[in-house]
Amino acid sequence: MDALRIGVLGAGYLGKIHLRLISKLSCYTPMGFYDPHDANALLAEQETGIPRFYDREALLDAVDVVDVVTPTSSHYESAAAAIQKGKHVFIEKPLAEHLQEARQLMQMAEQAGIKAMVGHVERFNPAFLAIQGMQLQPMFIETHRLAAFHPRGTDVPVVLDLMVHDIDLILSMVHSDIRDISASGVAVISSTPDVANARIEFTNGCVANITCSRISMKKMRRIRLFQKDTYISMDLLDKSTEVFRLNAHNDAENAIVIETRDGEAKKISYEKITMPEMNAIQTELELFARSILTDQPPPVSLLDGYRALEVAYRVLETIEKNQAAVQYPANPAH
Repeated sequence: MDALRIGVLGAGYLGKIHLRLISKLSCYTPMGFYDPHDANALLAEQETGIPRFYDREALLDAVDVVDVVTPTSSHYESAAAAIQKGKHVFIEKPLAEHLQEARQLMQMAEQAGIKAMVGHVERFNPAFLAIQGMQLQPMFIETHRLAAFHPRGTDVPVVLDLMVHDIDLILSMVHSDIRDISASGVAVISSTPDVANARIEFTNGCVANITCSRISMKKMRRIRLFQKDTYISMDLLDKSTEVFRLNAHNDAENAIVIETRDGEAKKISYEKITMPEMNAIQTELELFARSILTDQPPPVSLLDGYRALEVAYRVLETIEKNQAAVQYPANPAH
């Protein structure tokens, strides 16, 4: 199959990563990139050898696929410009800054008949891929996503910057409507929440407890999943997965036996799943090319991106309501 001509919008930190990966993929022919910021553009051109376009429209006209890696605030405008020209579009998460923009992008993509995918990269983390194919019926999920402070990403609340990753993963595992959301958050350094926690209750009884922070002293990206007879721990940083199962088989390897209070013996088997090394961003870009070339649905649709964004905004609205209800005591008189 012929390689797809691709152009990248945005040459910041993540944009340069996309440019370097695209240049190595046989399914794409990189035509160039557009970034209005001279410092970003000069560095990207030097590091990747991919030419800079000074006119965005000229780049859009020269390609089959557009990779949107701009700041969140310009996702809608950048993606809309590409879709209007009939180009396939890959959009970094979150899909858009506002829900109305996300809805419009879905409508535009459907009307234009193009392929569109959202870059929820954690879907392609080897630790998460390790549990695909398992019979998942989680009843409790706990996630922690902690990162050190960096000005990049603070144009949006931590819920849209970090928590949306875990929201997307949870929605892909729990196939049930949401019954209730409770949440709290604190703006410590920036003007929007830097630390947040949300509790999502689903109608099937599952509960997800999600914690995220962008002012942590240590990094952590971990998901713990509990269901009947099974406990799964995924370390998305180390890309490792551990599975503990209540197992009645006597031939189970790496098993321990415990005795309950009533004297019943229970055997718990342990398995550490190792997946092949892979670059998650490269994988998602390759799969998007395959969906275009084979006319198949992309692995992460705009609807998937919209659902994650919708829940993220419900979390933000709950945080704002809680903050508005807080009554701060007056300073005591001296």
